[in-house]
Amino acid sequence: MLGVGLIGCGSIGTALARAIDRGRAGNTRLMVVYDLNPQAAKKLVAGLKQRPRIARRADEVYRDRRVRLVIEAASQKAVREFGERILRARKDLIVLSVGALADGSLRKRLEKTALKNGCKIYIPSGAVVGIDGVRAASIDQVSRVVLTTRKPPRALARNPLVGKEIVKLKRPKVVFEGPARKAVRAFPASVNVAATLSLAGVGFDKTWVRIVADPSLKRNVHEIRIEGRAGRILTRTENLPMREAPGTSKLAALSTIRLLRNLTEPTYIGA
Repeated sequence: MLGVGLIGCGSIGTALARAIDRGRAGNTRLMVVYDLNPQAAKKLVAGLKQRPRIARRADEVYRDRRVRLVIEAASQKAVREFGERILRARKDLIVLSVGALADGSLRKRLEKTALKNGCKIYIPSGAVVGIDGVRAASIDQVSRVVLTTRKPPRALARNPLVGKEIVKLKRPKVVFEGPARKAVRAFPASVNVAATLSLAGVGFDKTWVRIVADPSLKRNVHEIRIEGRAGRILTRTENLPMREAPGTSKLAALSTIRLLRNLTEPTYIGA
């Protein structure tokens, strides 16, 4: 059985905890949880059958001897603050706030620490399909990668660069266009897809991102276009958002649940 620790008890952390508790995440068990808001952790645990311990400090999660894997489901700040410490404690790490890895120096430190301590850093495919194909194609040569993300205006309204007035939008509007490095900094809660795609493919500076607020949509839509020596890859994912978090797709949580299954099942499918 794989002992799991969780940092971040918000909507996606809660979804993962419930999946583990209900046996949907392979042979795993949630041992300990932590959140900056103790009430969030208490609320999460209260809804589980097998109730994990609530840590008072983040270090209690990765120092727990029963924990072999820590899931970061909190924020980019949490990746920066706890990522290296988790790996030094010889725990594997799942990073959900993938935008933090746009910081090349941080990514190198994490990778170096993981290698030194015999650990793994896992990044789920998130809210898109085709990441395995992108990784495979990138072994040869990829000349162009474009991500177009379309979301209902309410899913972007909390971003200060967009503003709450966006909910009154009548027609589709491009709210961002540029390299992924700028996108993940400008929209840290909305475009982890751009970060994952960049890491799988040609990097943060060569991956082009367009973010569109579209009032006609009820789903989050991600379109990926890739051209390279392996051919042309076109994908379109129409996601239903999580009810608790309109800016987060259900598939983002499901991809992490699938990853947990991969880590505990005898057969692995994919690149």
